[in-house]
Amino acid sequence: MTAPLAFYGAALRRALAGQGSTLEVLDPTGAVRHVDASMWSGGLVAGDTSLLARCVGPTLDVGCGPGRLVAALHRAGRAAMGVDVSAEAVRQAQRRGLWAVRADVFEPLPGEGRWRTVLLADGNIGIGGDPRRLLRRCASVLDPGGAVLAELCAPGEPSWSGEIVLRDPWRRSAPFPWASVSADRVVDVAERSGLRVCREWTEAGRWFAELRPC
Repeated sequence: MTAPLAFYGAALRRALAGQGSTLEVLDPTGAVRHVDASMWSGGLVAGDTSLLARCVGPTLDVGCGPGRLVAALHRAGRAAMGVDVSAEAVRQAQRRGLWAVRADVFEPLPGEGRWRTVLLADGNIGIGGDPRRLLRRCASVLDPGGAVLAELCAPGEPSWSGEIVLRDPWRRSAPFPWASVSADRVVDVAERSGLRVCREWTEAGRWFAELRPC
């Protein structure tokens, strides 16, 4: 088995080279989901527009990958920074001229307490396998009045916390912690994190929520 970050980095390099980069994601419920790594490094995908429209002021994209959303914010003349634990993801973002740093969201970050918006897109509410801990951490880097914008899975889908495995035609990753929060469970998760749900919306089959400190 391959270390998860090495596996993810290899997929990003294949995507950058225009090669096959589709991954299978195996979660604790037994579901298998297919994700194309090229979506993280290309242009905007369906559903991004409404998410970006709600980014106010300096924005921190947690788990930014190669910087799809940060790039869009920069093009709009808005201040944004990406953070990711993947060296390959951050290299690709920086080569695009984006402000991105390699760091763990649970460690000290630039600009703590001054971010107006924190993004948790593309399922990144699952980072670390504990959504409540992650949301509390994201809230701690906001300035007063800031918001966390989180992508959720659809209502009725299971919420879970556990280990996932990535797989491609050649190999599979070692298991690593992740989580999923459905739109019909976000109020409970938010409240247990010291946040409140201000609004929820959906676009192009994707579900989102705006969360603010209580």
